[in-house]
Amino acid sequence: MSTDSAISRRSQRQVLREARRALPAARRIQAADALAGQLLTLPFAPTSGYVAGYWASDGEIALHAWQLRLPGDCRYCLPVLGEDQRLRFAPWRPGDPLVTNRFGIPEPDLAPTSLLDAQAMALIVLPLVGFDQSGHRLGMGGGWYDRTLAFRHERLPPPHLVGAAFDIQQVDGVGAQAWDVRMDAVCTESTTHLSKTEPA
Repeated sequence: MSTDSAISRRSQRQVLREARRALPAARRIQAADALAGQLLTLPFAPTSGYVAGYWASDGEIALHAWQLRLPGDCRYCLPVLGEDQRLRFAPWRPGDPLVTNRFGIPEPDLAPTSLLDAQAMALIVLPLVGFDQSGHRLGMGGGWYDRTLAFRHERLPPPHLVGAAFDIQQVDGVGAQAWDVRMDAVCTESTTHLSKTEPA
C-alpha cells in the first residue's frame, strides 16, 4: 500500500467514524430494528447452526434486535481475540459472563478450548467503517477479520460474510487491497446490497 493510499484510508475512516457517532439515539434504535429485518430476509439467512455477530462499539450499528429474532435453532456467537491475531467465536446469550479485551470491547469469558473457528459459522456479520457497492469493506485497520477469514479467498461459503452498517457508511470505493476479504452482502437499515456469488 502506498503512503498516499494509507493516508486516504485513514482519513476516510476518521470521517466515517465521526459521521456514525453523530447519529441521534432515536435513529440508531430505529436503524438497528430495521437492520434485523434485512439480515433475517437474506436469501442465505440460516435457520440453524452458529451465527456470529459483534458487540457494537464506537458508534457501530447494533445487532441486539437481530440476535433476539434469530430462529430458535441458531446459536449466536461473539468474537474473541486470539493470541495468533485471529478471531475465534463463542456462543453467548444475554446474562452470560463477559470480560473486556485489549480494545475495551466485551467478549465472552470462556476457555480457549471452548471457542469455535470461523469455519464453524454458517453466517458471520461483520462490523465495518465503510463499504462500497462491490462488497468491499473498510474496517478499523487492524486486519483481524481479514486474517481470520483469509480462507474465503480460496473457497465458497459457508460461512456467508455480511457487513452491517448505516446507510451513511456507503462510499464510492474503499481502495480494496489484495488481502481484503470481500463480503457476500452488506445490510443497512434501508436495503441489502448483494455481491456476486463467487469466492471473496
